[in-house]
Amino acid sequence: MGQPGKRAQQELIQSIAEQGQKAFNPESSPQARAEAQQEFDNLIQRTRTIPLISALNVLIRPSYTPTWLRLKLMDVLTLLPLRPDGVRGTLEFVFAVHPSNTQGPSDSASPQKQGASITHEALSVATRVLSTPPSSVTPDVWFSGISQQLMKLLDGEEGPDLIKVASFVIGFGILGRKDFGAPGSVGWKWFADPILRRIHPSLEGPHDSSNETTEGLDEIIDLSKDRVLVSHTDLIQALNRLHSLLMSHPNPGLCKRLLRPILLPLWALCSWPNRSARTRDAVSQPAKELLEVYLKLAPVPDTVRWLMHHLNYRGGDLSADTPWIYSSDVDGEVHIVEKRGISSAQDREPLPFLEEIDAKVDSLLDLLDSSISDIDMSSLFLDIVKTWLEVTRSEREGNLVLTEELTDARQNTMERVVETRMLQKMIEKFPGTLATRSDHALELVSKVLDEASMGDHEVIPVALSILSLVVSAPAFRRAKLNDEMRSSLESTLDRLSRNDDDLVRTQARDLQLLLRYRDEAQDWTAVASDAPERKIDDRKTYNLAMSYITQADAPPPVRSEGLNLLSILVSNGSDVLDIQTILVLLSTLLGDKEDYINLRVIKLFTQLADRHSQLVTNEVVEHFVDAKERASTDTRLRFGEALVQIIERLGETFTGDTAKRVGEALLATAGRRGYRPKTLAKQAREDRIRKAKHNEAEEAWGGEVPDLSDDVSEEEKARNEILNKIVEGWESKRGAEDVRIRASALSILATAMETNIGGLGASLVSSSVDLCVNILTLEPELEKGILRRGAVYLILSFIKALDHAREQGRILGFGLTAQSREDITRVLSYVSETDNDGLVRQNSRDVMESLQNLDLARLLSNNKEELEGTTLTRLAGLTLNPEASSGSVRHKIVEID
Repeated sequence: MGQPGKRAQQELIQSIAEQGQKAFNPESSPQARAEAQQEFDNLIQRTRTIPLISALNVLIRPSYTPTWLRLKLMDVLTLLPLRPDGVRGTLEFVFAVHPSNTQGPSDSASPQKQGASITHEALSVATRVLSTPPSSVTPDVWFSGISQQLMKLLDGEEGPDLIKVASFVIGFGILGRKDFGAPGSVGWKWFADPILRRIHPSLEGPHDSSNETTEGLDEIIDLSKDRVLVSHTDLIQALNRLHSLLMSHPNPGLCKRLLRPILLPLWALCSWPNRSARTRDAVSQPAKELLEVYLKLAPVPDTVRWLMHHLNYRGGDLSADTPWIYSSDVDGEVHIVEKRGISSAQDREPLPFLEEIDAKVDSLLDLLDSSISDIDMSSLFLDIVKTWLEVTRSEREGNLVLTEELTDARQNTMERVVETRMLQKMIEKFPGTLATRSDHALELVSKVLDEASMGDHEVIPVALSILSLVVSAPAFRRAKLNDEMRSSLESTLDRLSRNDDDLVRTQARDLQLLLRYRDEAQDWTAVASDAPERKIDDRKTYNLAMSYITQADAPPPVRSEGLNLLSILVSNGSDVLDIQTILVLLSTLLGDKEDYINLRVIKLFTQLADRHSQLVTNEVVEHFVDAKERASTDTRLRFGEALVQIIERLGETFTGDTAKRVGEALLATAGRRGYRPKTLAKQAREDRIRKAKHNEAEEAWGGEVPDLSDDVSEEEKARNEILNKIVEGWESKRGAEDVRIRASALSILATAMETNIGGLGASLVSSSVDLCVNILTLEPELEKGILRRGAVYLILSFIKALDHAREQGRILGFGLTAQSREDITRVLSYVSETDNDGLVRQNSRDVMESLQNLDLARLLSNNKEELEGTTLTRLAGLTLNPEASSGSVRHKIVEID
């Protein structure tokens, strides 16, 4: 901010403070306060939102204003999002001032051109601010005030980044909460209903007159014309808002809640006939993508059967008399209109021609092919076959349609035609996929053929076609059939081979030969091993999960569902998992900048660590250490967080070779001798580029480049210089390990000590504390403050672990002598007085207090029977056995009870 801007901001802060003093001073008269409040309100109203937010955030600090004024100003601040631009202003302010928005050194040379960056931490803060109604207004008033602003951001007019922001605020902050996001709640009323009612007008919700074409009271109404309820533009806007809301962030539960009420409308729009290219791109494609997501998240057979039963759905509510339908005009634009004179669902769903049914079936199969797995497709096929056979058998037995059922006969006829065409087209398009559930298919076919082979029956050709699909599948083996099933099929095919129908007779004979010699003709390299059904299902689930995760164009809810499926398999201990492949995949995902999957990936790492602790810890430690210097600092820190949770998950089992490898790697990373040649080369390259740019600038200016930030105060200059020095010092200009990574390694070591100090062993514990003492005494630089904080924290964790072991009565084989305690205290005392980092000084004092509060008499046990075993002679550079070091013959070993 330039000098004029800073001056204006200071004047605004002063004006608000002065007017607030006059308006709310309890010592003033009521009349004076009333007049001043009017002036105060006028000042607030005419001030732009972002400067006002900034000024109020300064004034609500305790040192700036008295309590009675601070409370009033906080009320004003909390209501600012209700302004027409209040949501946008609040978001910009949070993103600008949040600590996570600090740019690294590599970014400082190229200033941002589009405002502050949006980090996940800042987004979470902004979401809490906007999704929590202040106590001064009701949730209904609050959400009604911010809903339209968030919807406009969701439309994308302010850029793609704010689409994700708005979808996160709505999807997670509001609709993702039980009290606001349940159907019928206030959050649902203002954020879900306005979108859904533009797609399905029968749904209940707040009335929005802008969505409907009104007819004036004095206007002559032509009852022969349809009345437009939702225009083509509004319909496209609703679909785009719903698409942006559900596709930007992973929330499978919200996807199902929002899409379930509008499945039929989405299907009607997805399969709209004779659509123009514009309608296909703007209406049908978003509807199809939403349906694909729902089919991947919800039970498939029930949903598909529902769509099949209403294949020609054109609009309306099936459970009520709501005469509206989707209709297209001469330009191909789709509207929602009230159809004059429509009185029943039959009129809204006219019986289509066979060509129309084929087109709808093709659309449905195309949707299924891109949405569901092979096992779901096979289950759906068998479900349709079973229903079709049951109805066919019922008709062959001569069951008559009752009088009261005549009204449904028309619809039943269409369903029968649709089922028949579905079966035919599925056999044509997916012959290999339909045999996935071969055991279920054979059971069904055997039963049908056994019942039908005694006479001429129209279901026989269908059953034989299904049997041919199963037997011809590459993974089928005759040996896998049980004796009863094999005997039944052979006897049935033998009877059918003598059937009067030439087609049936030929099919039966061919299948006899194929079934008899199937194993001998099998390509054994393609045969799946004999495995139980559960293992087969697990394998298919595993393949489905991997496809969901690895698909480049998979939307976030689908990738999230893939991780959920993988998590279920890991929890169940399935043996179909390729652990090494999963670890590589998870490591790749954790290296991406997709914040929404980080927690899920870390959770999977911890789950895998239960059964494969050594493999998992080796993988995570390798990426944290990053010896080949391939990963960024942020990625390595994420692996550090994963390692922390894995260690905590392992608990007492964090011991042996696993603990040794982890401890040694962390010690090497946290140490002072780390050298990263590739990092050094990169830093040298960046220095050369920076110097070249500076030289070019000097040549352009004809001398030294002037300082254009002379409007910044000396105090701010000094503070900025300190911050820049700290941030630049983190990466080091000598190719050393990044200070943040070293501090993270110390923090992980501290967690390991508190989790199981005995598992680390005496040598690692001694070296860790020794390293911390060296860091505190030898690395006093300003930029190393976070490292010294980690060192102090590790010493505290060491003391806590010793005390915890004493309380549990564990014998560790090492302990802390009085002399060692005094030496540690002396180092901490010096640091607490001289360190240039305030937190380091305070933490050092806290650790000294913890040391003073320990029960030294119980720590220094005299029970020599418990003192046998492994002991320490050096800990943190301190002598634990003073007598041995002084040359005394008698060794005195001190341990923990």
